[in-house]
Amino acid sequence: MAIEIRETFQVAAPVDRVWRFLMDPAQVASCMPGASLDDVVDERTFLGSVRVRIGAISASYKGRVRFDQVDEAAHTVRALAEGRETGGGTARGALTSRLSALPDGRTEVIAEASVDLTGKVVQVGRGMIQAVSAQLFKEFVAKVRARLEAPAGAAAGAASDGTAAPVRDDSIRVLPLVFAALWAALVGFFRRLLGRPAT
Repeated sequence: MAIEIRETFQVAAPVDRVWRFLMDPAQVASCMPGASLDDVVDERTFLGSVRVRIGAISASYKGRVRFDQVDEAAHTVRALAEGRETGGGTARGALTSRLSALPDGRTEVIAEASVDLTGKVVQVGRGMIQAVSAQLFKEFVAKVRARLEAPAGAAAGAASDGTAAPVRDDSIRVLPLVFAALWAALVGFFRRLLGRPAT
C-alpha cells in the first residue's frame, strides 16, 4: 500500500536551531511516539525500532534510516528508510524536510513523504492509517515545539539528561521509520524527519 504525505508546521525558534535539532537523531527519536534509536552507524546512517498499533492491529519494526541528501545551506534533507516487521511486513519510504526562516523569526517546516507498506497493518485500510498518522504527528510536533520553544537553559538541560516524555502505548506511529526512524516522519523514520506536521 503506497501512501503520500505532505505536512507543514511552524516553530517559534530560529531556522539554524531547528535544523540542528532535526539533524540530531537522538533528539528526533525521543519526540516520536513508539520510536527508539538503537544505533548510529555513521553520521548519516541510523538503526531504529518502532512499535505500531492501529485499532486491534499491532506490529514491531526494526530498520535503517539513511540521509542520502543533505543541503545545509538550503536547510533541506532527504532520508531513505526501510524497516521489517517481525511478522513479515515491510515499510519503505523517502522523506524530504525543508526548513524556511520566516520574517518574524519563526521557522516553517515542510515534510513530504512517500511510503510503501506491506503486512498486517494494511488490513485497517488507507484512511485509518492516514488518520492515525496525522494524529500521532501532532503529538510529535507538540514535543518538538516544547523542546525548541523552551528557554535555552531548559532545552539544554532536557538534552543533557536524555529524558524523553513517556511513550503512550496506545499511540504508536504508523510510519515510524520513514519518519524515523518520522520524520517521519515519520520516519520519520527519521531527523526528520520530521515526518508529519500540523499547524
